[in-house]
Amino acid sequence: MTSQQMAQSATETVELDQSSVGRVSRMDAMQSQSMAVETTRLRQQQLRKISTALALIASGDYGYCSVCDDEINHQRLEIDPASTMCVPCASKQE
Repeated sequence: MTSQQMAQSATETVELDQSSVGRVSRMDAMQSQSMAVETTRLRQQQLRKISTALALIASGDYGYCSVCDDEINHQRLEIDPASTMCVPCASKQE
């Protein structure tokens, strides 16, 4: 079973049959489901960022800020190769 399949099965609806599962167990199951949903969302977000970076590499625009068009510091790109903004522009976005 792949990690994607495991994540998908972890996000499925939690059964709330009180006769077979106690309240604490159900709460644990719902918390696990919530965490799995968030993990899947973050994984999809990261994949979108990587796809964007690959498209920028293909177009020759990789390493330039999407806001001001200045060159992104290479140390920033070493930390996060999917960065699309320079530090000053990213700071303004926050």
